[in-house]
Order: sequence, then structure tokens, then C-alpha cells
Amino acid sequence: MSSANLTRQETAARSAAVNVREVRVELDLQGARNSEERGFGTTTTLAFDASEPTTWIDFIGESVDHVMVNDVEVPIEYDGARITVRGLAASNTVVIEATGVYSRSGEGLHRFIDPVDGETYLYTQYEPADSRRVMACFEQPDMKASYTFVVRAPSDWLVLSNQSVANAREEDGAQIVEFAPTLPLSSYITAVAAGPYHRIDSTWTRGEQQVALGVLCRASLAPHLEADEIIEITRQGLDFFTEAFAFAYPWGKYDQIFVPEYNLGAMENPGLVTFTEAYIPRGAATDAQRGARANTILHEMAHMWFGDLVTMRWWDDLWLKESFADYMGSHASAAATRFIDAWERFAANRKAWAYQQDQLPTTHPIVADIPDLEAAKLNFDGITYAKGAAVLKQLVAFVGEEAFFEGARRYFAAHAYGNTTLDDLLVQLEQVSGRDVRAWSQAWLETSGVSTLWLETDSAGQRMLVQSDPRPHRLRVGLYDLSDGLLVLREQVELDITEERTPVTLPDADLVLLNDADLSYVKARLDETSLAAVSTALSTLPPLPRALVWSSLWNATRDGELAVADYLDIVRRHAPAEENIALLSGVLANAAYTIGHFVPADGRGAEREAWLIATETAMDAAAAGSDAQLAWARAFASASATSDASTTRVRALLDGHGPAGLPIDPELRWSLIAALATTGDFSEADIARELENDDTADGRTAAMRASASRPTPDARAEAWDRAWSDHGLSNDHLDAIIAGVRAGARRDLIARFDDEYFAWISGTWGSRSIEIAKRLVLGLFPAADTTDVVDAWLAGNPTAPAALRRLVIEQRDHLAREIRVRAAQPQVVGD
Repeated sequence: MSSANLTRQETAARSAAVNVREVRVELDLQGARNSEERGFGTTTTLAFDASEPTTWIDFIGESVDHVMVNDVEVPIEYDGARITVRGLAASNTVVIEATGVYSRSGEGLHRFIDPVDGETYLYTQYEPADSRRVMACFEQPDMKASYTFVVRAPSDWLVLSNQSVANAREEDGAQIVEFAPTLPLSSYITAVAAGPYHRIDSTWTRGEQQVALGVLCRASLAPHLEADEIIEITRQGLDFFTEAFAFAYPWGKYDQIFVPEYNLGAMENPGLVTFTEAYIPRGAATDAQRGARANTILHEMAHMWFGDLVTMRWWDDLWLKESFADYMGSHASAAATRFIDAWERFAANRKAWAYQQDQLPTTHPIVADIPDLEAAKLNFDGITYAKGAAVLKQLVAFVGEEAFFEGARRYFAAHAYGNTTLDDLLVQLEQVSGRDVRAWSQAWLETSGVSTLWLETDSAGQRMLVQSDPRPHRLRVGLYDLSDGLLVLREQVELDITEERTPVTLPDADLVLLNDADLSYVKARLDETSLAAVSTALSTLPPLPRALVWSSLWNATRDGELAVADYLDIVRRHAPAEENIALLSGVLANAAYTIGHFVPADGRGAEREAWLIATETAMDAAAAGSDAQLAWARAFASASATSDASTTRVRALLDGHGPAGLPIDPELRWSLIAALATTGDFSEADIARELENDDTADGRTAAMRASASRPTPDARAEAWDRAWSDHGLSNDHLDAIIAGVRAGARRDLIARFDDEYFAWISGTWGSRSIEIAKRLVLGLFPAADTTDVVDAWLAGNPTAPAALRRLVIEQRDHLAREIRVRAAQPQVVGD
């Protein structure tokens, strides 16, 4: 095993022997503007107690130049990931001078040069274990310390960290900024950002507490920054969480910075939260996009308590922060902001991620077994986030909302600035609620898999709720009548079920909606009568039942129980009437996926044409300037990539001849260009001319994708080779190249690379960062008609790294599902 892949066992032994108190990190970023300068100076001073004479300190960088142990310089013992230090006393000071490397993968200290103005921007991203790319540290969450950052940077830059500036001075044309020491933090949530960022300041006040708020982005994005709304959501969230948790926001200031080429949606660094720039659209944005941004702001804010104040001891209990933050993002959105549809969005879209992940052969309990860092990296998944949030919603219903929040308050009071495991939380919840929370934990947190629930009626008329993989559920069954073309709720019946088969007394209804109100985590099926009712009148249901029906239809289609033709027919008939844009966006994505993956080859062309017509028709019919119009236009652009029947209309949109009110903003424009490039109707010269008009970071990335999308063997081969071989590609540029290779589902152009893929992946996993390697393994996985070549690789590589095998196994399962669902369909779909 690589020394970079830390294990749970060895880190537990290290934290038992070492107690770190203070860490001082000095970074020399003065040369960052010079793109030829690969590295930066980093000096770390660690003060810690030790009960063993030898330990190691983590660092990944260009070089380790000097190591001092208790004022004595010692020989350097460095293997590229660990610095061994010997001769330790009971109390120690270790100073490590080293050279770090600027990142282009979003791991460590990422450097970005803005093509608009040539300015350089830096920011850090560490989770789960990349702070060691910037400083020498004890890279594990249970070794908290007070951190002091000192940064040397160009004098005209803003420099930020978790805390406010303690002092700053000018020296030799540079500024040296020292920040106040932090409260105890794990290394992975420390942060630094530097560059000529645009900044908006505000404050939040509650009683005697006043917190400085900052919203930052690149200077060239400043005209698009919706700072007022971001600040409003921030204030609403701080009000809500301070009241709910009865623990004052502890981290001083609250800066939120939107950064380029980001690998995540956001990261909860206390006092300096980082977000992807995707939350700053350069043109039109739907209210669903703003709702998603609000949810993420509140998700990260919840981490200030769940994760930052109280941190899991090891990554097994990653859910202790992520499941809670995912739940709180939706809960606080609905309770404290104008985005009151958060739970509808969660039911239809977020839980779909959980259901998909939970049906893979690599599924795992929410409280997972995480033996090492590579496993931890892959467990930032739909189980840890969305399933965890879904079952926490059940827990709130089980113990009661007041008891849940009182348990959280006691948890924070008992463990502030410390580390915990599952049992520490259960103790508090059990004491305050009087409920058997441990039995609930065993049923939901410590098992894997998702139950499917359906209604059966026997020959005697006895109704039975049947569930696969039985679990305890508290749920509601909604009974709806179809009247004058409308589905209207007659009543809800609340039930507790635990067994595989539960007799129930339910009157007849046109729609029997199992798990109405979305109280439980379960795939609920529609019976034939209910399916007929929603096929007629789905769009007349209220938002949450509508979300649950869309979810049920999608799950049944993925599982091969609902014919894809029937699903697509329902989408074409009812999606144009869908008023909730978050639900609509999810349905549009699922329909496009169904056509590309679940429709048999002999019917795919007809379904693509039908979908192209449907998206164009809905775009034209939508209200001028509406979110629906924009959503359908984006769907039309995507659909146009698989058919040249729309070339004339796409060009007309690019020329400004679209439906009234439709903004052809940069995002939509590049999507239309990518469609034309994919069908061979936009040349390399055309792409170059378009880039001249939008020579921005997003423009360059989009142009790269369009170029890689050209439907020639040479263009796809060039893109394929570059994806694997060009180590200078940033994370965003790699994604663009991969998207180009896959564009238009042109297997005829890329099937020849299937064997080459399996020749590449093992070496890539060992030589590239896990973030980049993961994108390659997932993005370029061959979408073949059989699993034979995948099975051969798995059989022939039993000792491949476990994390790599997991990714391949999951992709094989997705492929096998697609093959299975296609085989279950009639020979020709859509005729």
C-alpha cells in the first residue's frame, strides 16, 4: 500500500501516542503569479506531546528541505508522503521547511489564472486528506490543534484564512499577513485563499454577537455575483441555527468565497467557506438553481456545528457531519428562507442519488467501515449524504423535532471542539427522547440496501403492504380520487410496518400513494390503477405528492418494472405542465438518460426524434422569460446533440431568432454550439471564432469540449489520448475532454478504445491524484453491449487497489442494469 494511503489502524495508534497543541504555518506565495514557478515555500512548526520516541508527519510536495526536532537539525527521512521524526521527548517542537506544489486538480493549493484579465487566484481544498499538500501536518480528523497561518503574498492581493488578520506588514514589495490563532481544528478544514478577489462586506447581529460577513469571487465575475441574496440567506441561516442549536456561532467571521475549477459544491472551512463558481451563473438562472445554492449555503453552515465544532474521530463516522448537514440544508431552507419547496426537491432529486447508490453491489451502511483514506474519498457518496439525510428525517419523526434538536444541543455542549463516534450522539438522543434510538440505529444506520414497497390485493379482496428487504417504517398512505380530471386527496392513513407482509385496511382509491409525505426511505411502487390515474392527471397533484410520483416512476423504470415507452410517454405529456422547476429539471435529465441508456438500440432513434420534438415544442410554448422556458431550451440543446434534424433551429437560436423572452446566455449558447459540433455542423474554425467572443475560463472550457466532440475518428482519438496523457489539464479541462469523447453517444467512434481503457486504469490510479484518476475511470468507462471485458479485467486483477476495483464494479453494475432493462423492452420502442 502507498504510504500516502493512511489507515484507520495506524492513525489511531498515532493519535494515542501524540497530542498536538499548536501548529504555525508560513507560506511564501509571492511568486504565484509566475506560471512557470511550480512550487511555493512552506514552513510548519508543530508543538506536540509524545509518548513514543518516533512518529511521522504527513507531507506531499516537491521536497522536504530541513527538519528540526527540538532545535536540532536532523537527517531528512521522507518517502514522498511521510516525514519520519525520531528522538522525541515528552514535549516537542518540530520545524519542517519544505516546498509545496501548486495544484491544477483542485487538491491542495489550487492556482488559477483568469484569461479575462490575466490575474492569478489561489485557494485551498483539503477534504479528506490534502492539507498535507500545503503544510506538514498530522492528517487525521482526531488530531485537532490551534492553527496560526502566516502568508507572504503580493501586496495588492487579498489574503484570507479561517480567522481574521492579527497583523500585517510590508516587506521587500510583498505583504506578510499573520492571522489570529484558530480554535481547535482538524487539518482538513483549515483554509487559505489569496488573489485580487472582489469582496462585498456585511454583518450579522444577534443580541450582543456581531459577525463580519464577506462574499467574494474573482474580479471578472463581480458583475454576476448575487451578493445581496447570498447575504440574506446567510443571515437567515445564522438566525436559524443559533436558535436551533443554542450554541453561538463560534468561529469569529463568516467569509464565503466562490472559487474557480472547484471539485465540490462547497466546503465547510470555518470562517472561510469555499463554493464552486457554478453558483454564480454568467447569464440566466432558474429559481431552482438559486434554491440549490441556498441549500448548499445552509448545508455548509450546519457544518459549523456538525463537523467543525464537533468532528468525527475517523471517516467511518463521516455521516455524523454530512448526513446532518444534508438534512439541515433542506430543513433550514424550508423553515427559514423563501425556498419552501426544499423537501419536494429532496424527495424527487436528492433521494434518487441515494436509491441508486444503495442498489449497487458496493453499497454500505451509513455508518460505514472505512479502513483507509482511499476508501474515505469514495464514501462522499449518495449513502453518506442523501440516504443519511433521509433516515435522519425519519429519526426526527420518530423522536419528535423538539427532542431531536434538544439532543443536538446536548451533543454540542458535551463535545465542543472534540471528536465523537456514533454512540456519543445516540446517548444524547436516547436520554432526551426516551425512545429506543439504538434499535433505530441498528435498523437504519448500520444496515445497507433499500426496501421496495408495494400493495397487493388477494382473491378475497384482502390488501397487503409488501416490502422487500424488510425494515421498520412509519409512513402515510395517501388516498386520492380522480374528479373532473383532477387528483384530489381524500385522506391519509398513517401506518407502522415492520414485516415483509402487513395486512392493511384501505378503501379503494384512484391513486394509492404509498409513503405520502415522504416520511420513510423506501422505493414505493404504484399499482396499476394508480399508474393509470397519474398517467392521466399527474400534473394536477400538489408539489410533494407530485415529486413522490415522479420519483416512483423513475425508480420503476430504472428497475425494469415500468416500460420505458410508458415512462417517456408520461414525461412528454406531463412535464410541460410541471410548475416546480427543480422537479422539471430532474425529470428532463431522467428522460434524456432513459433514452440514452434504457431504450433498445432499434428504437433509440425514434425516441430521440420524439424527445427532440417534445423539448422544442415545450420550449416554444413556455411563458416568455420563464424558468420553464429556460429549462426546456437547455433540454433542447442537449437533445440536439444526438440528431442533426434540429441544425436549422439551433442556428436560428444562436442568431437570436428564438422564442420571445429566451436569453441566449453564455451557458446556453455553448450548449447549442456543442450540439452542432457533435453532429458535425460546427467546425474547429467556427469554435475558434466563438471563443474569441467569449475568451473566459468558462468559454475556454466549453470550447475544449466542443472541439473534442467533433464526430470524426481523429478528433475523438486526439481527445482520448489527451485525457489520459496530458498531465497539465486542470480538473475542469479534463471533464470537458471526457464529455467530448462521450458526446452524442457515438459508440461507433470510440468502441475501439475499450481494451485500451483497461490497459490505462491501473497505471493511472498509481500515478495520478485520486481526484483525477477517479474522473478518468468513471468518465471513460466503456458503454459496451456486454460486461465481458469488464469481467475479464476484474477476474485478472484481484489485487488492484480496493478503491479502483470499487469504481469498476460500480460502473459494471450500471452497465449490467442498462443491458437488463433494455432486454426487458419490446423489440421496437416508440413506433
